[in-house]
Amino acid sequence: MLEMRPDCERCGADLPADAHGAFICSFECTFCAECADEMDERCPNCGGELMDRPSRVGAALKKHPASTERKYKG
Repeated sequence: MLEMRPDCERCGADLPADAHGAFICSFECTFCAECADEMDERCPNCGGELMDRPSRVGAALKKHPASTERKYKG
Protein backbone atom coordinates (compact mmCIF):
# COMPACT_ATOMS: atom_id res chain seq x y z
CA MET A 1 0.00 0.00 0.00
CA LEU A 2 1.30 3.46 -0.90
CA GLU A 3 2.38 5.73 1.95
CA MET A 4 0.63 8.73 0.31
CA ARG A 5 3.11 11.37 1.48
CA PRO A 6 1.52 14.76 2.16
CA ASP A 7 3.97 17.11 0.44
CA CYS A 8 6.38 17.71 -2.41
CA GLU A 9 9.91 16.84 -1.32
CA ARG A 10 11.33 19.63 -3.49
CA CYS A 11 9.09 22.67 -2.82
CA GLY A 12 6.88 21.63 0.10
CA ALA A 13 3.57 22.02 -1.75
CA ASP A 14 0.66 20.20 -0.11
CA LEU A 15 -0.33 16.99 -1.93
CA PRO A 16 -3.53 15.62 -0.38
CA ALA A 17 -4.12 11.89 -0.85
CA ASP A 18 -7.56 12.53 -2.36
CA ALA A 19 -6.32 15.00 -5.01
CA HIS A 20 -4.55 14.62 -8.33
CA GLY A 21 -1.23 16.28 -9.13
CA ALA A 22 1.29 14.18 -7.23
CA PHE A 23 4.07 12.17 -8.89
CA ILE A 24 6.03 9.30 -7.33
CA CYS A 25 8.96 7.03 -8.18
CA SER A 26 9.18 3.34 -7.26
CA PHE A 27 10.56 4.32 -3.83
CA GLU A 28 7.56 6.64 -3.24
CA CYS A 29 9.61 9.82 -3.41
CA THR A 30 6.84 12.36 -3.95
CA PHE A 31 6.77 15.57 -5.99
CA CYS A 32 4.18 18.04 -7.26
CA ALA A 33 3.42 18.25 -10.98
CA GLU A 34 5.38 21.49 -11.44
CA CYS A 35 8.54 20.09 -9.84
CA ALA A 36 8.17 16.77 -11.71
CA ASP A 37 7.99 18.72 -14.99
CA GLU A 38 11.06 20.78 -14.08
CA MET A 39 12.96 17.56 -13.36
CA ASP A 40 11.85 15.95 -16.65
CA GLU A 41 9.90 13.31 -14.68
CA ARG A 42 13.10 11.86 -13.15
CA CYS A 43 13.51 11.37 -9.41
CA PRO A 44 16.55 13.31 -8.14
CA ASN A 45 17.01 10.78 -5.33
CA CYS A 46 17.17 7.51 -7.27
CA GLY A 47 17.03 8.50 -10.95
CA GLY A 48 13.79 6.57 -11.41
CA GLU A 49 10.84 7.61 -13.52
CA LEU A 50 8.19 9.77 -11.85
CA MET A 51 4.64 8.59 -12.50
CA ASP A 52 1.20 9.93 -11.60
CA ARG A 53 0.34 8.92 -8.06
CA PRO A 54 -3.15 7.46 -7.80
CA SER A 55 -5.56 9.18 -5.42
CA ARG A 56 -7.09 7.53 -2.37
CA VAL A 57 -10.63 8.60 -1.53
CA GLY A 58 -13.68 7.83 0.58
CA ALA A 59 -13.75 4.68 2.70
CA ALA A 60 -10.29 3.60 1.52
CA LEU A 61 -8.76 6.87 2.75
CA LYS A 62 -10.65 6.63 6.02
CA LYS A 63 -9.55 3.02 6.60
CA HIS A 64 -5.97 3.64 5.39
CA PRO A 65 -5.13 7.30 6.08
CA ALA A 66 -2.31 9.07 4.30
CA SER A 67 1.00 9.73 6.01
CA THR A 68 1.32 12.98 7.96
CA GLU A 69 5.14 12.92 7.96
CA ARG A 70 6.34 15.76 5.75
CA LYS A 71 9.50 15.15 3.67
CA TYR A 72 10.28 18.70 2.53
CA LYS A 73 13.61 19.74 4.03
CA GLY A 74 13.18 23.47 3.15
